[in-house]
Amino acid sequence: MKLNDKRAVITGGAMGIGFATAKRLLAEGCTVTIWDINGNALAEAHEELKKSGRVYAHVCDVTDKGRVYELAERAKAEMGGVDILINNAGFVIGGDFLERTDEEWEKTIEINLTSLVYTTRAFLKDMYLRNEGCVVNISSASSTLGVPGLSVYTATKWAVWGLTESLRFEAISAGKRGVKFSSIHPSYIAHGLFEGAKLGFPARLIVPLIKDHDSVAKVIVERAIKKGRYSPKIPFTVNLNPRLRGLLPDSWFQHLLILLGVPEGMKGWKGRIKN
Repeated sequence: MKLNDKRAVITGGAMGIGFATAKRLLAEGCTVTIWDINGNALAEAHEELKKSGRVYAHVCDVTDKGRVYELAERAKAEMGGVDILINNAGFVIGGDFLERTDEEWEKTIEINLTSLVYTTRAFLKDMYLRNEGCVVNISSASSTLGVPGLSVYTATKWAVWGLTESLRFEAISAGKRGVKFSSIHPSYIAHGLFEGAKLGFPARLIVPLIKDHDSVAKVIVERAIKKGRYSPKIPFTVNLNPRLRGLLPDSWFQHLLILLGVPEGMKGWKGRIKN
């Protein structure tokens, strides 16, 4: 997809991956709308981003489908349509399965998975009518394996990958090959929601920490949107997970993860929210 004059909506656009992606899209000549639940961060992001191009900002709780559908219509009116949807809003809470409350796990599912139903439905029909558009869903490297201390988050990210692939096949079956779907699978980022998390030794040598959010934003723009890659993994060595899972007996694969120190990843997690 050529990006000049395209129109994009980014959820969770005030910080992290969403903000970095907005900067890159504006630099490519796009008009951008960012949604975020954090009003203060959104206002700051808007002030910074509008120096680089045409950008709109609205406070949005993506789990509120009424608000999502309202702001979707507003985005179409303000920008004249929407060509790109980036489902980036996410929530992380660490801890073993029994350590957290039902409400915390429900919030994780609502933000990381259920909200994608609302946002995608809000824009997909128009993309189908034009037979053109791009939906990018932020999944995770954890969608390729089980992560202790991150079980429900991991479950949502497996589901995001499956949802993205299913929607791609639906579009193909409907003769809408101009509508593209990509899922993005980053490993731990050094700062932000996964502050303090890192793989154990020696896995961290194979899959090092991602240094910053722009590294992910670059993959979103260059590989997913421009080139239409289905499921970019970041770093590239994350691709070893599904390949080894397919080649090895399941018990061998599980033991290999333990030997590599993969289950130790969340032990040092701090993040933006811990309690």
